[in-house]
Amino acid sequence: MTLSKLSARNAKRQTKDYLVYFVTVVMAAALLYSFNGLVFSQELSTLSNSISTLPLMIVLASVVVVCVFGWLVSYATKFMLLRRGRELGTYLLIGLENRQVARLFFLENLAVGGCALALGAVLGGLLYQAFRAIVLTLFGLPYTFSFGFSLPALGLTVLYFVLIYLLALRRSRRYIRKAKIHNLLYVDRANEGMVFQTGTVRRWIFSVSIVLGVAGTCLLMAGGSIFGIIGAGCVIVSLFGFFLSFASGIPAFFDKRPARKYRGQNLLVFRALTAKLATMGTLMAVISLIFTSTLISVGSGMVFRGLFAGRAAENACFDLYIGIDGSEPLNQDYLDYIQANIPVEQDLYYCVYQAEDSRVMDYVESMGEDYYPYSDRDYVLSYSDYAALRSIAGYPPVELRPGEYLIHCMSYLEKHLAGYTQPISLGDTSLTLGGVHTEHLLQNYDTSNGARYILVVPDEAAEGLLVLHHAYAAKTVQPVTKEQWDELYSIHYRLKEQNPERYDEIHTKATEEADAAGWTATTAFPLFFLALSLSMTAATILTIQQLSETTRYGQQFRLLQKLGMDRREMARTLRNQFAIYYALPAVPPVLIGVPVILRFAHAPEPGVMTGMNSPGIIVAISLGIFFLIYAIYILLAYTSLKRNVLPQKR
Repeated sequence: MTLSKLSARNAKRQTKDYLVYFVTVVMAAALLYSFNGLVFSQELSTLSNSISTLPLMIVLASVVVVCVFGWLVSYATKFMLLRRGRELGTYLLIGLENRQVARLFFLENLAVGGCALALGAVLGGLLYQAFRAIVLTLFGLPYTFSFGFSLPALGLTVLYFVLIYLLALRRSRRYIRKAKIHNLLYVDRANEGMVFQTGTVRRWIFSVSIVLGVAGTCLLMAGGSIFGIIGAGCVIVSLFGFFLSFASGIPAFFDKRPARKYRGQNLLVFRALTAKLATMGTLMAVISLIFTSTLISVGSGMVFRGLFAGRAAENACFDLYIGIDGSEPLNQDYLDYIQANIPVEQDLYYCVYQAEDSRVMDYVESMGEDYYPYSDRDYVLSYSDYAALRSIAGYPPVELRPGEYLIHCMSYLEKHLAGYTQPISLGDTSLTLGGVHTEHLLQNYDTSNGARYILVVPDEAAEGLLVLHHAYAAKTVQPVTKEQWDELYSIHYRLKEQNPERYDEIHTKATEEADAAGWTATTAFPLFFLALSLSMTAATILTIQQLSETTRYGQQFRLLQKLGMDRREMARTLRNQFAIYYALPAVPPVLIGVPVILRFAHAPEPGVMTGMNSPGIIVAISLGIFFLIYAIYILLAYTSLKRNVLPQKR
């Protein structure tokens, strides 16, 4: 048999034996190709100014992903070399030279990588269409399927794979060329060394690692670059210390509790687990660190998506809005341009007033909410203007009964303001609260409809109040274009040059939604891309490690069957081993990642992260995405191992 035929046969067998690894490499190629397609897509780059940085963000994320997948390929290659040492040593025994065996190993792994790249490119073309559809949907644009290859994207993906495989296989090839027959025949017996040799030291390290983990998590939650760097360092040291010392805790626990050692399958489960962890503590720490990064990446992507969506929902309630800082009226240049260039279906030029005191503001601040007042008095809006604004925004009308006033606020203040029972006084008029409404009404800025809330009073009660600022809102026939928005801002800049103290706010629904979509694509997409790649890599390595024990597990369970254990007990034992093995590297990331994500989700200004974007929902979705990917690998490994090691049903 020629060397090329032997390489092809081994590559085919390798793909079958390590199917999970091969599928992951295919997915890696597909992800890299699809995101490279976004980088080189001229169609997507012209959607919004805010998406112009998307190629840079994807390239930066791709560099990290290439390093991660490079580590996966390097680890898997080394692992397969260890497992196939006897086979490669046998080739030397029958007369092949070291350089021929090295070339054989190199060619078969290169063949596996080439097949994975070819399949990944095809799958990546479909994934690119899915990502393209998502981006176009974000911008509210129609999507039409048009399958085709991007040569620049394919070329960059090929470059990534060449670098990954050449660097990964270079070390293996150099090792085989210098290896002795004895080294190859017994290479599979080498294990990771025990870093901490005594039980006392390991227990101390275990305790210190827990303290460092708590301290690191608190520092990450504190915010700031310095605290973040120190916190990340503490978390890294904590994870390595935990897993390198964990194996010593299991025997110590059962030595002090002999009754539990022999209960059920405890001895079998934990003996096998301890033996495995004792020789792969460093690997478990790395995987747990990757899972922590994965969970935080998913959570951060969810937070950014919610932040941009929440801000856009509040700021894009009107097709066109102009707010003027101070009591100076709206400049006629704005109105002339709008009349000449922007068809308007309904509009309103109105005033926002100041109340005579700040009693409602004082009440809101006393509730402990994060609230920043732009004025020292309550904001007031006349009922007729409020009714017109609701009509322009497309909200149903509301009634204001005599002797009452309404409060319109952001949703997070509703629980407090609905319980406000004190009347307000405007001149000789005393009004009681008649209701609270929480639709989006552009209440984020000092030139908007109130700083988080506004009081809606009868028209006659608003007469004579001090004008806080003027504003203009309109419902347009067609969405305001980017060019029209630029022209409005050119008027703003011209007026600013004439009066440096003047400041106007201009918002259009189309611009706000486009910017939100662009920033979401720029931040959330790369973070999800990174999280998916990290989780696939770590789960693949765990699964390769577990499936490599198929032969040993088979021998173990055949012996247990001869000793009288039935198939149900063996299945339970296997499930327990699986559950503990896969849970161990996932528990620390959850304990670290969940508090960090919650803290990050509470960081934006109040009233933005609400509904489906609330911190609790974000944590739940992040955990769901993380464990969904993880569960797929667990299910694949368990199904394969159960089929191959448990005795068949009679």
